[in-house]
Amino acid sequence: MATWFTADTHIGHAGILSPHMHCQRGAHFRTIQEHDEALVANWNAVVGEDDEVWHLGDFAYKTSYEHARSVFNRLNGRKRLVRGNHEKLGVRLGWESQHDFAEVAVDGRHLVLFHYGMRVWPRQRRGALHLYGHSHGALPGCRQSLDVGVDAWGFRPVGLAEILARMATLPPAYQEGRDDEDEAA
Repeated sequence: MATWFTADTHIGHAGILSPHMHCQRGAHFRTIQEHDEALVANWNAVVGEDDEVWHLGDFAYKTSYEHARSVFNRLNGRKRLVRGNHEKLGVRLGWESQHDFAEVAVDGRHLVLFHYGMRVWPRQRRGALHLYGHSHGALPGCRQSLDVGVDAWGFRPVGLAEILARMATLPPAYQEGRDDEDEAA
């Protein structure tokens, strides 16, 4: 079983293809149907039936529940949601779990999962990594924090090994001062 991360799929959201959107998906897809089918194919090309996927928010937006559900049901894996700012449809789809914020361990690494990029997060100075979405690839990552959204990863979920490899090429996180957790250490 592998663990995967993704965010900001925006299933059914035709507006995401607008040339005025900051993510430039319209340069890759002509229609929202083409977009959604590509995301399903890309997801299923990497995620196995028994794999775990953490979706860090904004699964579907401005579409019907029926369409969101039909796409959701075609995606491989055990799906967990960290709710984003466009989650009205997403919360009813049958996720294995739903969270506003999550802390998990994968391959011995402590991960802090949130829809939004944070400058500081729990256990940051003890090696915890922060994964986020929302920014559609526009918020620069660092050695400890990275956008796992589809816009930053070829419209597919990403595994921890690839995340760590990209993080290794980036500058360290901004860390001014110490938090209460570090003072107690």
